[in-house]
Amino acid sequence: MNYDNNEHLAPNTYYDRHFDKEAVKILPGEYYVTTGDKLIVTVLGSCVAVCLRDKYTGAGGMNHFLLPNDGSNESGLLTESARYGVYAMEILVNHLLKLGANRNRLEAKVFGGGNVLRGMVLNNVGQRNAEFVLDYLHNEGIPIVAQDLLDEFPRKVYFFPDTGKVMVRKIKSVHNSTILDRESEYRMRVKYAPKSGDVDLFS
Repeated sequence: MNYDNNEHLAPNTYYDRHFDKEAVKILPGEYYVTTGDKLIVTVLGSCVAVCLRDKYTGAGGMNHFLLPNDGSNESGLLTESARYGVYAMEILVNHLLKLGANRNRLEAKVFGGGNVLRGMVLNNVGQRNAEFVLDYLHNEGIPIVAQDLLDEFPRKVYFFPDTGKVMVRKIKSVHNSTILDRESEYRMRVKYAPKSGDVDLFS
């Protein structure tokens, strides 16, 4: 796939008739950044998505990830799973910097972390992901200007990087298992991913 200078990792593009705008749909483990006016869309269960934007340049992006379960009860940013989360965040930040964003001007809006996966409630999967994102952004000094975390429903998130606007729709009636199946498959991928920060876990 060919990328232009303003876009990164856009595997699913479409035209959104409702918003009359070109859109990009990101799946678990993916991210997208742009300086244009494309709409970025994702659907979250227990995963989290972080929308980052430089309000001065308009460069913005979104990721969609969860922490793999490393089998430990450790907290903080030193566990293997937390290192994966840091990697997911740093990829998003670094690509925004390449597009002219300033790290000191970044603002975040965070979503997801719902307890929607069957059998995962006891492991607090959604809560672990939500806590990681909040801790990471706090430690990096990136202000959180909006958030919608936890709860038990999946969410569909629409992010307009050019304006910074985010729209969130709770999915209270799920007609099929697509969201759960997609996240379960993604969980298996990251569980067995090499535990190394220099490996491209998004391939």
